Amino acid sequence: MGEMASPVGSAVKEIAVLVAPVTALEFLGEDFLLTGEGPILSVYSLQESTKCASLNVLHNYRIHGIRPGRKHQSEESQFYSVISSEISVWDNDEEKIIVFGGKGVRLVSFSSAGQCLKLIGPLLELQDWVLDIQWLKAQPHTLLGIALAHNALLLLEAESGSILSFYSCEESCLLYSALMIGPNWDSLVLVGGTVFNQLVLWRPTGTKPSGQSQVERRLLGHSGVIFSLCYHLKSGWLASASDDRSVRLWSVGTLGGDAGCGEETPTCLRVLYGHQARVFCVKLTPNRVFSAGEDGACLLWEWGGEGKVGCTFKGHRSGGVKALAVSGGSIGCREGWMATGGADGGVRVWRVADETEDSKKSQAETQLDLEFKGQGCPKVVRLVGEGESNTVLVCTDQGEVCLSQGDTWDVIWQGGAEFQSYCVMEITSIQVQNSNCTVWVCAVGNLNGGVQVFLIEQPGIGVLLKAGQGKVHSVLWVKGLSGGSWSWCLLASGSEGLVYRWTIKVMEDESGLHMKEETLLPFLLPPCAKRWLTAVVALPQRKGLYLCGDRRGSLLLYAEREKNDTRNGGERRMELQDQETKNRQTQIGGPISPISTLYGVHGKQGVTSVCEYQDLCYSTGRDGSVRILTVEENVLKVRRVQRACSGMEWLEKVLFLGLDGPEAQGKMPNERIEKRKIDQESESVAEARFVMVGFHSVHFIIWDPHRQEKLLSVACGGGHRSWAYKCPIHTHTDPHAHAIGHGTLVFIKHGAVMASRSLASTETDVNGHTLKEGLHGRGISCVCHLGSLTKTRELSELWEIFVTGGEDTTVGVLAVNPQSGTVKVLTVLTDHISNVRALAAVRREETNERGRGDRTDTSLSSLVFSAGGRAQLQCYRLLISLDEQQGEPICQVTQIAGHRLDEQWERKRNRHKTIKMDPETRYMSMSVVRNGTEYVLALGCSDGAVRLFSVTESNRSVDMLWECFYHQRCVLSVATYKLEESQGRKLLLLFSATTDGCISVWDLTAVLNSKAGVSWQGPSAPFFSIPVHQSGVNTLALSPQKEMQMEENMISLASGGDDGKLSLLSIKIEQKDQENGGMSLQLLSHRSVPLAHSSPLTGLCFLSPTLLVSTSADQRLCLWSVNSDGLFPLKVLFSHTADAAGLWAWFGVGQEGGAWVVVCGQGLQLFQLTEREMDEPNETVNRSAKEEERKKVIFSHRVSRT
Repeated sequence: MGEMASPVGSAVKEIAVLVAPVTALEFLGEDFLLTGEGPILSVYSLQESTKCASLNVLHNYRIHGIRPGRKHQSEESQFYSVISSEISVWDNDEEKIIVFGGKGVRLVSFSSAGQCLKLIGPLLELQDWVLDIQWLKAQPHTLLGIALAHNALLLLEAESGSILSFYSCEESCLLYSALMIGPNWDSLVLVGGTVFNQLVLWRPTGTKPSGQSQVERRLLGHSGVIFSLCYHLKSGWLASASDDRSVRLWSVGTLGGDAGCGEETPTCLRVLYGHQARVFCVKLTPNRVFSAGEDGACLLWEWGGEGKVGCTFKGHRSGGVKALAVSGGSIGCREGWMATGGADGGVRVWRVADETEDSKKSQAETQLDLEFKGQGCPKVVRLVGEGESNTVLVCTDQGEVCLSQGDTWDVIWQGGAEFQSYCVMEITSIQVQNSNCTVWVCAVGNLNGGVQVFLIEQPGIGVLLKAGQGKVHSVLWVKGLSGGSWSWCLLASGSEGLVYRWTIKVMEDESGLHMKEETLLPFLLPPCAKRWLTAVVALPQRKGLYLCGDRRGSLLLYAEREKNDTRNGGERRMELQDQETKNRQTQIGGPISPISTLYGVHGKQGVTSVCEYQDLCYSTGRDGSVRILTVEENVLKVRRVQRACSGMEWLEKVLFLGLDGPEAQGKMPNERIEKRKIDQESESVAEARFVMVGFHSVHFIIWDPHRQEKLLSVACGGGHRSWAYKCPIHTHTDPHAHAIGHGTLVFIKHGAVMASRSLASTETDVNGHTLKEGLHGRGISCVCHLGSLTKTRELSELWEIFVTGGEDTTVGVLAVNPQSGTVKVLTVLTDHISNVRALAAVRREETNERGRGDRTDTSLSSLVFSAGGRAQLQCYRLLISLDEQQGEPICQVTQIAGHRLDEQWERKRNRHKTIKMDPETRYMSMSVVRNGTEYVLALGCSDGAVRLFSVTESNRSVDMLWECFYHQRCVLSVATYKLEESQGRKLLLLFSATTDGCISVWDLTAVLNSKAGVSWQGPSAPFFSIPVHQSGVNTLALSPQKEMQMEENMISLASGGDDGKLSLLSIKIEQKDQENGGMSLQLLSHRSVPLAHSSPLTGLCFLSPTLLVSTSADQRLCLWSVNSDGLFPLKVLFSHTADAAGLWAWFGVGQEGGAWVVVCGQGLQLFQLTEREMDEPNETVNRSAKEEERKKVIFSHRVSRT
């Protein structure tokens, strides 16, 4: 991924930015990692975690293999080398590398000193696919052994491209994988994985008189094709990864050299099953097997026992791992690197420790019984202390509080009979007044309204509080504002919805420590069945406000009442409340009622936590969602709902990532106020990254919604238990998500206190870090360009903002810097339950909160609409701006509304007696039109319907206005045309295209009349229809109209279909002056290019009335000139995005100007077109330069010897 210029003299940057599956990885020692992404070879520094260099190496081929020179190869390969002494003549700072993929082979060099890549010689294009390459000689000329896909071997001189020798096998079947083994050409052995699920071994020296080599060994056992092979010399083992989801380990003996093809009867030592899908890669090291596959997991297998999975590494989204590499340190049984490249375009690296440390880790990851020895059964468990010094505190059903001291348990407090059989406990750390000392305080509540508060280190110091006469449902600690200063408050939920409150202070005098309490006015919860408090947080930016969550699932906002309030003095606060609440609060000393309520927002199972971070509030519940809230004029408003993974319905809390670390929510509120004042403007836009903590079935899970991956999974038994989680102590220096998943869970299970690992463990080597962040793991179905952000209008500081929708059911907001090639994922939206197929966006009227209405290049605001499978529609408001300090984009997401056709059916009580709408209905295409304060959405549906929706941003509502099943077949594409004439007349047309190749035109002008409302019935049939294509019409594009065309009501409509044809219709609209209105359509011209692409067209976009861009699954991007005589090709570019599904084109900003085109499919590619390229047709000026960079390598299928 980086800026790559095409050959000399070209005016097109064919690869401005590329995000594609990473298909090749290789380490250069312990310092650098080579990656292949499309045709681009990149080098990453492992020490700095940055990209050093990037170069387009293979033009139109995708890199599938990288082979560095022997200088950085493993000890095993150097032992085999017959020319290892010759390598020393190479430059110390320069490394030769062979890169291959498809039918292309190229030699490049990398300078570690200058950290740059340089091409050596032309691109060699062979007549067959290259599966493997081995260095055979470096001086005076580089000789390469090449394994070809049709079971043949080739000896090639790399610089000149001369063929020195060629051998083929008598079984000329197709190979899916190949591996060459041996020290030189005459003693090579080829291991090939055939299309018949077999492994065949043969040598060039075993040639028959017929001129072909015979198969000497054949390994049977796989039930699928073999994708990857790896051989280990010292053990004589061969590993194979297959389509049948297995990895097989074979004992073949010594291969190559005098040993030939090894043992006469090779045996299968072990069959390793652990992957959930196809296995793409396998690597062998001493006493280790690494494998990675389509399930997105990299498995490290244990050698002992039955060959079980010792460790699982996951770091990629859906789509799987396409490449795997292990560094020389790992091969030598030392601490080394392991890297994976995913279909999402991401690259992850891990530190892999030696065997002794691995054994420690396996023990650490086993659940530990802390051997609790107190009386009774443990009911509540908490962790006392910070950093490395953590001890476990347990409260039992016998009213005892026990503290772990090494291997022993000490009873530090014992309650009376009223604390037996039931108790609730919560702890916190309180700073002693006028001292830097911090003490831990514990609060225990019982059935009779008693709350005992005491110091953990000195249990004799404490107070007994009274929270009414009934059961204490919960006790909670919160840092609140009292008397103008921050202090710790204790809340206890008693009977009848009363929440009793006290401030707790710890002071020190000559006699020692003592505790002081002060009673505050209680909170009153709204009437409901389960009327007690479950979570509370004070809002530091709004003094005196508390956000609470109750067991009924409601969120409540309370305002502190000052002590000197009187009936008249409290009127200022009462103005913010309704009359009933006002009358209750005028009673001095009465309980405080909420000033804002979101009743049952988290469902009937209750709120589990609330917290505040960067002036936003976050709440979790057992409905499987996190709600991001704002407080505006003392009113709670939900900005966005973030859901966890499927099946994770029980959420407990969120942990934040960032400079403050995951423990930020536990800090003193006033510690961050000063910093917020500095960054207040940027933080009001940005949303913090967080991970979700909760339960999935019987597992405790930490889930990263941004990367869509599990960071931690512990089989604890489920959510109905007390637990405590210790974050790793290094998270303050490593704020990434993977660091949080390496903490320790302490929980109660079957009456025992258990830990997921030792509390004293500080190991952090299992999880790695991200060198390059990936996008959608599966295909990207649609892309939408929102705008550009820049401070100085310079290209180096330009950020292009995109929204993408993928087959992985997510919507991503991306920021791309074309100059540096940086792709930053701003946010990931996970509200869809099926594939996202269509996107649309409307730029909002940008008004600043301070009253400014001017537009700036440093921010943009848009409404984004997404639609897809299960007839689901979502609407978001995005506010994106540049961070003042770092200069990078930050994004704020507000969820406006959502809609599903089957929602009304699911809410019916007797829905089993009614017919449900087709659950397979999908929204195939979408178009949006602004109509005053509303937005009209037109959607083409798979069930043959065309539907119209109205979205109102202020009311956050989506209403269906009209649907028509006229087509009776899948509607693949829709487009809208809106015209407002100077006389005030409005015109709205809808174009719909279906699988029969017809395009229909609907008159929807009446919907623009706000008075029509629900009474509008809509047309029952289109007023014009024309067959254009032989089969489905995948895409429609309307040309931006010139003023003369708008006055004459002329429209240009382009369409692309499954037949590969590109059509252009010129249409004139004539409105009738009759009383009933109506209109007619006149077809002025119909031009087409029958074979515009060699496969179905999937994307069309007009750059201007005279320029059209198209793309197709044939990986071609075509630029067309549109004039009165028809369509004429201007330029054809090769796209490295496979299965292209859509495109977007626009004119750019900055000094270079020109236009930009983005293509989405199996990845994302951004092109930049200059003005010269758009104005001039194809030229032959650059052909000679391109031909010089390529060289055809022709070989005959006969035996030749060196």
